[in-house]
Amino acid sequence: MADIVQDRPAVFTIGHSNHSSEWFLALLQGAGITAVADVRSIPRSRRWPHFSRARIERWLADAGIAYVFLGAELGGRPDDPALLREGHPDYDLMAATPLFQAGLDRVLDGAGKYRIALMCAEREPLDCHRFLLVSRRLQERGVRLRHILADGSVEAQETTECRLLQQTGLAVHSLFADLPPPRHAVARAYDIRSGNAGRGRHPIGPA
Repeated sequence: MADIVQDRPAVFTIGHSNHSSEWFLALLQGAGITAVADVRSIPRSRRWPHFSRARIERWLADAGIAYVFLGAELGGRPDDPALLREGHPDYDLMAATPLFQAGLDRVLDGAGKYRIALMCAEREPLDCHRFLLVSRRLQERGVRLRHILADGSVEAQETTECRLLQQTGLAVHSLFADLPPPRHAVARAYDIRSGNAGRGRHPIGPA
């Protein structure tokens, strides 16, 4: 399995946060990104209007970076009330829909042609569905995930998951520190971070 994963192209993620367009471009270019897949359900920002869909698509194109909107497929705020639990998005149900799976297919297809970054708004991957929902499901398909952080560093999915375990109190300390954490602990940490603790078996994430 490890060899298969290494043969797959990496997919990156990034949050636009309150960055200027210049710094955001620098972050993308520093990671060699050639295409941005926007996974915001609502691709506009009143506080940071340069990240609204029409504007970002234009200035990314000027920088030679392709843009595609995948918020309908991979956004964190479903329109279908059947995908909500207690008023919150149900990530398990969302991930099982044909639309979501088609969105993953588009990312995988694009990753063979471009160096893609999935973009949402949140600065921190642990606070965003791009990590808690989309990256998790891409990883299950054997994709290597990398997260572009606000300071320009790039963090592997496995390192982000270790931070997830620490923040949810599920980090395991043992003599075998080089071993990867058990996947059942990681899955539980995803559920907790997504807001699922005590609310049923499905992970319920932030909008």
